[in-house]
Amino acid sequence: MNDRTCIVTRRTGGPEALLRFVAGPDSSVVPDIRRNLPGRGCWVTADRSHVDQAVRRKLFARALKQEVTVPADLGEMVDRLLSRSALGALGLARKAGQVALGAAKAEAAVRSGKALAVLHAHEGAADGVRKITQARRATVHAGGPDIPAHKLFSEAELGLALGGTNVIHAALLAGEAGKAALKRVAALDRYRGIAPDADEVAAARTTENAAEDTE
Repeated sequence: MNDRTCIVTRRTGGPEALLRFVAGPDSSVVPDIRRNLPGRGCWVTADRSHVDQAVRRKLFARALKQEVTVPADLGEMVDRLLSRSALGALGLARKAGQVALGAAKAEAAVRSGKALAVLHAHEGAADGVRKITQARRATVHAGGPDIPAHKLFSEAELGLALGGTNVIHAALLAGEAGKAALKRVAALDRYRGIAPDADEVAAARTTENAAEDTE
């Protein structure tokens, strides 16, 4: 396997920080999301802006050392593949019993410290999101983990993946399937450039600690 060096930034990185691309049989550039396709590969920092830059600057032919056809929607194609991978992993986590569905169960999983992450549908009402955010903050204040929250999918997408209806809020639970799903969800989040709001909760902890120090 070639050195993992981004063809845009020329910086090296681990496999989780980079996306692999290969030339397909028809010489078109193909995203290798699972990093297991044969042939010479090249690497791009795993976010949409760098993929779009690689397309715009016509860097794939030089990196792959052959004439290639680059799909005009390559950036969107990668997004669809990462989204499909994340939703598939969520379905497996659900089958393994490592997903809590519904606002009440998600909040309970957060307060108990069993949640790895929280998922909110795009349609989630502010009040429902706020209650779970408050639970996340309370968990941090009590010395528990900073539990990230992701808002990547629609209600319909979550419902289809998790086998439910009106799936607005859910929590990923500890376990191998839950961890695998979180890994793919986080990859999609990074690609879209939408950081989970764990930092917001961590900031709340810092503010509270600072307030205590001044008392």
